[in-house]
Amino acid sequence: MDNFVLILAYLMIGVLLRRLPAMPQSSGIALNMYVLYVALPALILKNVPQLQFSAELLIPAVTPWFLLLVVVATVLLLSKWLNWPREITGALLIVLPLGNTSFLGFPMTAALFGDAAMPYAVVYDQIGSFIALASYVTIIAALYSPTAAKPTFKGIAVKIITFPSFIALPLGLLLRGYDYPPIITQLIDNLAATLVPVVMVAVGFALTVKFSKSEVVPLLSALGIKLLMMPLLAAALWLTLGYSGVAVNISIFQAAMPPMISAGAIAIMAGLAPRLVSGIIGLGILLGLLTLPVVSWLLH
Repeated sequence: MDNFVLILAYLMIGVLLRRLPAMPQSSGIALNMYVLYVALPALILKNVPQLQFSAELLIPAVTPWFLLLVVVATVLLLSKWLNWPREITGALLIVLPLGNTSFLGFPMTAALFGDAAMPYAVVYDQIGSFIALASYVTIIAALYSPTAAKPTFKGIAVKIITFPSFIALPLGLLLRGYDYPPIITQLIDNLAATLVPVVMVAVGFALTVKFSKSEVVPLLSALGIKLLMMPLLAAALWLTLGYSGVAVNISIFQAAMPPMISAGAIAIMAGLAPRLVSGIIGLGILLGLLTLPVVSWLLH
């Protein structure tokens, strides 16, 4: 409970910082860049070597891709049924399949499930959310944006393999069973420890809710799919197959995350319903801070 209170405190610090005239509007971007290029790779290097290979790791690896397929089909059906404009369809195809599984998922997992659950959260994020962000989201943004260049296989591959957190993943796997020198261990631990406060301050700094009345139906549909349908689908998939345990619980919990901020940023940069995307991201985070503890309580 104390960790959850700290998360709310970090979030409020970000909200308050945004009100300071001295704070540049690009501060949130700078904080996110630090997390992506420093704190997140450090957390991966800290947790991935602790992974114990087993069939259980397939659960958090498979879940995000299963959900992506179902959500894409759902959005396309709703778009056809409700006659959504092409820009709204493209925006929802980008922001809904992917959750905030690192920026919000890691600190919430640590706070509500403990450090022992973190390796499963890392697998869900890196094998699922990150690779989908670098590949699927890039393709959808290019297909639906009126101005974006068409993606190439080489461009997508380079984007994936040169990203710091993706580099840290195989490196961490290679270092399994190897003890870092004490100074390296201290460096990695200290940098990894900055992820939670820095990322929540960044989320608070960027938090905004702006949408028009005409976007209410897509907004409510998006929040219902992301915060309700996706964790229920994850639970139905594994519990129906008779699986249980930490890997299943963390997969369900990660599936319940609000939309990924990075995916929303890509949708906005592609010119796909920026006001709606901002509303989905902002309201999703606010509602997620209420729904995630409930999901955690149901899973315990």
